[in-house]
Amino acid sequence: MQPRRLTPFHRALHRPQQIMGGERELMLFSMLIAVGLIVSAMNFVATIIGLIIWFVCVQGLRKMAKSDPEMSKVYIRQLKYKHYYGPFSRPFRMANSPRIH
Repeated sequence: MQPRRLTPFHRALHRPQQIMGGERELMLFSMLIAVGLIVSAMNFVATIIGLIIWFVCVQGLRKMAKSDPEMSKVYIRQLKYKHYYGPFSRPFRMANSPRIH
């Protein structure tokens, strides 16, 4: 019997796309919203509010990415499949809805 073949698993090929510890698309979108607020108002108060909004978003997105690096994609996929799977608490529960058999 031959020994098992070992295949190298390169981490760079399977790493999620993140910026500053958060999901890439959401982090860039939060930056865009904050910069849009700052540039459109062009005053000190809007700058402070925009930075506060951005820092809150960064902390939330980092916490979200720590739990699951692709959480927004999982949530969007779950929304697509909600018509296929009914909300059951147990596997053998009888459905009261006429559309679920």
